[in-house]
Amino acid sequence: MKKNSDDSLLQRGLEQRHITLMSLGAAIGVGLFLGSSSAIKLAGPGILLAYTVGGIIIYFIMRALGEMAVKNPVAGSFSRYARETISPLAGFITGWNYWFLWIATCMAEITAVGIYMQFWYPGTPEWAWALGALILMTLINFLAVKAYGELEFWFSLIKIVTIILMIVIGLGMIIFGIGNGGHALGFSNLYKNGGFFPHGLKGVLLSFQMVMFAYLGVEMLGVTAGEVKNPKKAIRKAIDTVFWRILIFYVFSLTVIMSIYPWDEITARNSPFVLTFEKIGIPGAAGIIQFVVLTAALSSCNSGIFSTGRMLFNLAQQGESPKGFKRTNKGGVPGLAVIVSSAVLLIGVYLNYSLSKHVFSYVTSIATFGAIWTWGTILVTQMVSRHRMSAEEKKMLQYKMPFYPYSSYISLAFLLLVTILLGFSKDTRIALIIGPLWIGLLVVIYYAAGLKNRSYQAAASAEK
Repeated sequence: MKKNSDDSLLQRGLEQRHITLMSLGAAIGVGLFLGSSSAIKLAGPGILLAYTVGGIIIYFIMRALGEMAVKNPVAGSFSRYARETISPLAGFITGWNYWFLWIATCMAEITAVGIYMQFWYPGTPEWAWALGALILMTLINFLAVKAYGELEFWFSLIKIVTIILMIVIGLGMIIFGIGNGGHALGFSNLYKNGGFFPHGLKGVLLSFQMVMFAYLGVEMLGVTAGEVKNPKKAIRKAIDTVFWRILIFYVFSLTVIMSIYPWDEITARNSPFVLTFEKIGIPGAAGIIQFVVLTAALSSCNSGIFSTGRMLFNLAQQGESPKGFKRTNKGGVPGLAVIVSSAVLLIGVYLNYSLSKHVFSYVTSIATFGAIWTWGTILVTQMVSRHRMSAEEKKMLQYKMPFYPYSSYISLAFLLLVTILLGFSKDTRIALIIGPLWIGLLVVIYYAAGLKNRSYQAAASAEK
């Protein structure tokens, strides 16, 4: 297969530490810092089971992606794999769907910025802060990829250090009574106030929408494959640590939070991290943590704009988006693609102005639907790819999906379950309307624009 020369327009300026922190930073955003509040309300301490189960599924999905990315590290990642393995239509839908889900995710992130800023400036319009965040993150995305990666590295590091600090201090309070007059709090809050499953299995199941939204972003390391040095080694190392990072930064942190702060006192409009540091009693800690969760939202939005720009760039390479999206500036940034993505995000600013009370739950559920489609495509693509390999090719694989094919089937079944669960809540039901309509629109555009014929011509040209 002929390599697309346009890949050279992107610069391989990202190093191992950049993509490891970027993939983690993209996944540690409002889904954890703010969205976990609503998930805890649904499931109580049982949310720990939901995050663990969801984390295992995400690990399998990442290993499926890793099997393909290590074998063929290209810009566009799973969109390119779907195109080459399933069909050009699958690649087209996957690419544009990934752009769409990150648009929805970024809307959630800038919405969170407006909510967080009320801590310092109560009563100010949330939409104004959302607009300011959007402008700032767009400007940052015009940095050369190495400078962008460096900035995102430190953004992510702030979040990681904060979570680890909270876990350490929290455990000191839980086990030794540090900051609580020497009286150890213990873990009783995890089973008091209604028990570990206060709302039964139903609460745990309904929480999966927000749990899976929180994990959205880990797959971004596949998108960075076209801009990372030594991609095979870097991608493999980053994926190998996914499960342990999920265990520490999601399960451990929320265990500490709900042990210190009773789950039924956590409100959906506040970050449980802020509430926990207030409880610990460190002077000014709440303000510091509020700043950290603010940078977390900005960081995740930053990653989202990065992802949408690169996906439009890849779609332009395939002739499935305007040619202008292929143009890069001197820093290797697809400038027009970034600007267009940011312009569409103005819809999020408008939603903050007109539907401020419901916009967060609406856009997170829509993003979750988009993520499920992307993750499902990754799994199906890997399964088809493996099925078509000869016995010799299978032996030559440097990085394999564990427990294949059972892990793939279980993961697909879980994603189907989460999709069905979206219909059980009035705030998430909108995703089952908007999501399929968007997929249907993409199919119509693909055939109406004659992209099917263009794909056959491109395939014939590549074979020559």
